[in-house]
Amino acid sequence: MLDNYATHKTPTVKAWLVRHPRYQLHFTPTSASWLNQVERWFALLTEKQIKRGVHRSIDDLKADIAAFIVTHNGDPKPFIWTKTADAILQTISRYCSETLAIHGPNS
Repeated sequence: MLDNYATHKTPTVKAWLVRHPRYQLHFTPTSASWLNQVERWFALLTEKQIKRGVHRSIDDLKADIAAFIVTHNGDPKPFIWTKTADAILQTISRYCSETLAIHGPNS
């Protein structure tokens, strides 16, 4: 499952998918920011459970995922946006300015 970012739809990616028909891409709806919350939950699962574990079998992996879900659901906390739109735009502006300063406008 991917967002609608253009890099996922380039001719190179499309050609790879033709050569690998087993893979099928599913794109999230445009402006579906709620899916970022779902993505964040999976990142949490990965960081706190999967990367820290040793999984010698698929059953071990499934058991760790199930244990994480039980623990997480026992004391769930909502994901909260912590940055304002202005703060995000300031970060992007700073990044663009720094990139231009390093690479120049014609790089």
